[in-house]
Amino acid sequence: MKGGLARVFSPLRGLFRGYLHRILLVAFFLVAFVPVAFGSLAISRVIQDYLSRATAERVNRDMNLAQAFYDSARRQVTAVAFSLALDNELPVYLSSDSLGQEQTLRLMDEMISHRIVSNELEGTQFIGVFLPDGHLVAGRVLFAYGVQRKVRAGIDWSGLPIVETALRQGALTSGTEIIPAEYLEPIGLAEQAHIPLIETPRAAPEPFDPREGTAGLALTAVAPARGPSNELLGFVVVMQLFNRDFTLVDRIKQVAGVDTSTIFLGDWRVSTNVLTETGERAIGTRLSEEVTKAVLYEGREYTGRAFVVKENFITRYSPLRDHANQIVGILYVGAREGAFLSLVHDFNRRVVLIAIVSILIAVALSLPVARSITRPIISLVAASAKVAGGDMSVRVPEKGRGELRQLSEAFNRMVAELQSTQDELLHARNLASIGQLAAGVAHEINNPLGTIMLYSDILNREVPPDSTIKGDLQMISREATRCKEIVTALLNFARQSRVMAQETDVNGLVRELASDLERLPLYEKVVIVQKLAPDLPVIQADPTQLRQVLVNLANNAAEAMPEGGTLTFTTALDPAGDRVHISVEDTGIGIPPEHIPKLFTPFFTTKPIGRGTGLGLAITYGIVKMHRGQITVQSQVGKGTRFTVILPVRIAQAQPAGADEGAAA
Repeated sequence: MKGGLARVFSPLRGLFRGYLHRILLVAFFLVAFVPVAFGSLAISRVIQDYLSRATAERVNRDMNLAQAFYDSARRQVTAVAFSLALDNELPVYLSSDSLGQEQTLRLMDEMISHRIVSNELEGTQFIGVFLPDGHLVAGRVLFAYGVQRKVRAGIDWSGLPIVETALRQGALTSGTEIIPAEYLEPIGLAEQAHIPLIETPRAAPEPFDPREGTAGLALTAVAPARGPSNELLGFVVVMQLFNRDFTLVDRIKQVAGVDTSTIFLGDWRVSTNVLTETGERAIGTRLSEEVTKAVLYEGREYTGRAFVVKENFITRYSPLRDHANQIVGILYVGAREGAFLSLVHDFNRRVVLIAIVSILIAVALSLPVARSITRPIISLVAASAKVAGGDMSVRVPEKGRGELRQLSEAFNRMVAELQSTQDELLHARNLASIGQLAAGVAHEINNPLGTIMLYSDILNREVPPDSTIKGDLQMISREATRCKEIVTALLNFARQSRVMAQETDVNGLVRELASDLERLPLYEKVVIVQKLAPDLPVIQADPTQLRQVLVNLANNAAEAMPEGGTLTFTTALDPAGDRVHISVEDTGIGIPPEHIPKLFTPFFTTKPIGRGTGLGLAITYGIVKMHRGQITVQSQVGKGTRFTVILPVRIAQAQPAGADEGAAA
């Protein structure tokens, strides 16, 4: 047994024999460990900072989408009230001659019933037609589950503040309103609005609004109805109640891809998809005192870490205001901090694992390297011992090349000439060589660490949008479609998609594009000028992709001229006759010199949040590159910018266009 173990560990003992051998192994280990350890700490910090910024940016994006949903719902409520108030039949029904007749009331009820099911609103709704004194003539409630209920006529809403404002100003008025229970009771919504207040950790001692628990929060619009002589015949009220109605918050979560969304009346949750520990919706719970103070009392948005019901979230809260611009509630979106921390811990574990593997690889590589270095030295030591014993016939093999061979030759000369000082000199040179080799190994270890950090960064930037929102509100649908097209174009570019090249008339494409652009609102103040070379040949290009390039450049140019200006398209053939130049020039605000090197970097943008993705010029650059072309920029601040696309007349065949790296910016 002992003999077997000895045979197993005998080679390992050979690896660590000799003081110099052990010193070299320790040195290699330290050279590998110190940079890897500090590099791992730096990478971990960079990743954590990046993920923190990415999470904050995501929450800001989620709030922009949620706000867009909310504003769209408010516009829909306003539009329904306005269109009903302008209905040609309503003045007839409200005239003194027909008012009160059973037939008139029946027709008015049928009109409201039709409007309440045919509009684009979702959730619990109320539509009512009132007399100028505030008494209801006809009205209906549509619950979120699809059931309609007729409202008893005669109830008085004249004391509702938004009604008073609309009648006093004689104009359409809308806002996010607190509807007291005494107004909801006659229309059958008081029970739905009633949500008992639940004791919540970290909430303020007292509710923000004393009506919390019984009142309703609703998008409300009031539109005066007038007769042929502009006399006031009554008014229309349209209301979408949020209490216990989760249609909007769930739509925001599903379509925008947010983790959680909530609508507050004051600091009281009335509609939410935040869950309690028992898995129920956390309606009735209250907002933390810190956020209540910032949003409801100070009137500012709150972004950051906040305690929500039972755990911490990365959040953003935005105040909701009524028709009088008074803060009445909050719109909230949030991402679970636990998911962020889990991602950070996962990255840290991977970094540590990679660091350990890298150190082990370095140690494994150092063993044969140290042995190759120390083997000749061990031979020299043995030979030196023999020389010290008086054996001057000792010679060491002069194998290999480089410093170790020189050391062997020097030793042999020392033996022949008895010049012992040369042995120590060569030995010192050998140690210097070892130090240089150790530095080289450290350098090679740092390279893969840089690559790991780069790919981790790219992986975390790709957050594909949810494309299930087609058919939803028109504005959101357009925005989602635009994002999908941007991501699809970017993915096709990254996958080196082939250009669907065909014979393309550049001048014709520019003329068609200019004609289309002149009809767009963005170009209302823009004068489009075309300077097209008459001798321009037909080129091989993908007309769809080329049009996208020109549209991107033209839109950027138009946005740079908000007060109007001149947009010039210029085409020319270079002297060699093998490339065409297409220039898009504006007289706008120009681009600062420090931004020009970053223009084609993905996700770089100087536009406000929500107005740009930072992908337009990156995709433009990719399309030009796939055409084996170039794109250049000249700009002066305050005078304008010119982008020039240079394309070959003929595209080389037999390889994907995206494989060419010849494009330049």
